Amino acid sequence: MVKSRRVQVLLILVVLSFILIHFLPCSNNAHMEEKPSPVHILILSSWRSGSSFTGQIFSQHPSVFYLMEPAWHVWVKMYQNSAKVLHMAVRDLVRSVFLCDMSVFDAYMSSQKKKSDLFQWETSRALCSPPACDSFSRSDIITAGNCKTICGKYPFSKVEEACKTYSHVAIKEVRFFDLKVLYPLLTDPSLNLKIIHLVRDPRAVFRSRENTMADLKRDSNIVMGSQKTKGEMGPYNTMQVICKSHVEIYKAGSQAAPSFLKDRYLLVRYEDIVRDPLARAAQMYRFAELHFTPELQKWVHNITHGKGHGAQAFDIGSRDALRVSQAWRKTLPFQKIEKVQNVCKDAMDLLGYRLVQSEEEQKNMSLDLLFAQNSS
Repeated sequence: MVKSRRVQVLLILVVLSFILIHFLPCSNNAHMEEKPSPVHILILSSWRSGSSFTGQIFSQHPSVFYLMEPAWHVWVKMYQNSAKVLHMAVRDLVRSVFLCDMSVFDAYMSSQKKKSDLFQWETSRALCSPPACDSFSRSDIITAGNCKTICGKYPFSKVEEACKTYSHVAIKEVRFFDLKVLYPLLTDPSLNLKIIHLVRDPRAVFRSRENTMADLKRDSNIVMGSQKTKGEMGPYNTMQVICKSHVEIYKAGSQAAPSFLKDRYLLVRYEDIVRDPLARAAQMYRFAELHFTPELQKWVHNITHGKGHGAQAFDIGSRDALRVSQAWRKTLPFQKIEKVQNVCKDAMDLLGYRLVQSEEEQKNMSLDLLFAQNSS
């Protein structure tokens, strides 16, 4: 009788062991496979093109971990090199950030770094809410000013910890001038990369760059070499390089795109965003596989329909976005407009910006006519 019970117990243990070994791990694996892989979003643009605002459209989303121009650290540390030489280092840093591996910053920042040493960290809602900061909720709309005042004391390790808790990682970057440099990331099986290529009317970019020339001096020197940024033609030389890069990126992303770029490249004009913010934000969210919540719809409307005039160059506060985007038409002399149009003609033709032929036309042309070549 005792022997029979022992046999029964042994049989039960064998059966239980079989179940534990063969079924529970399978269930765990199946659960892991059901978890969607993170979506990686690169907002690819150039300086003074509305990219900080566009970045905020993603940063304020509760499912997005966002960083603004992390490659700033590369350019500051290696400023003696050209933009082309720095492309590889920038690409490697961007890949690491997408994978939430923040050890990549060890090469460019002090070993005693804090979260607040990260460039423009306060523009990231994810770094202003748990687990990176406990003072706000992850669903809050958080301004950079409020975040900077309250959330700066946390250790740098919180950046990586926070990143790993999000379904989407978004980066805004202005330091790529060639889409082909990003091909290794687009074919990397560990990434699910989508590229939003943001462009703006070169005349508006030029006018904005004039107002922030001192802030952009180091970057312009890296792009051009210090000698070519000097003199009367220096700013136009820089614009020519920027416009050429947009043409090449657009052609590579849409006209001669390889198969791995299918449904992963989206061109967006800043002027179209400010003309119809809700529609364009919805378009970008769909592209990035994000839900456009009522709270975000309200925020997008309010921040683009304020009374501000965009007086602070790097501020992302509420303003009359459409009016600000067209300020160049009243403040930029026609002689300068002609020069910008001359060096950026190919980009303007390709991206749908109509040339202004005279000072009179500059004053009287309606907004619709400025963009009649491309009504997207």
